[in-house]
Amino acid sequence: MPAASAIRVMVVDDQTSMRAMIRRALQDFGFKDIRDKASAPEALSAIRTDRVHLIISDYNMPEMDGLEFLATVRKDEALAKTVFIMLTGSSDREVVQKAAALGVNNYLVKPFAPAALKEKIERVFGGLT
Repeated sequence: MPAASAIRVMVVDDQTSMRAMIRRALQDFGFKDIRDKASAPEALSAIRTDRVHLIISDYNMPEMDGLEFLATVRKDEALAKTVFIMLTGSSDREVVQKAAALGVNNYLVKPFAPAALKEKIERVFGGLT
């Protein structure tokens, strides 16, 4: 069981309010090192220089969508094993299947309750302490 406080997180969403909501929920779960960016290119640049353990990314973003972001992370040797949870505004099977094929660790359909986010994180990391 990892301590949430030891897990470094990058939240990527073009909506400021969504980033703030996710940050608040993560803080409530005990996460301390939470970074956030409004776009996948910004997030990629940041995590290449300062690695994280967990990426929580929106699917629908300008410049680079969540699937492109996931594919780029998985192709990068240094980042490939980073846990990736995708947020999507729809339960579109095609998006979910593409994300699974690219190696997403979990996904969550918006809107969601903080408890659902915690459950998705714990499915990958185990119970948080």
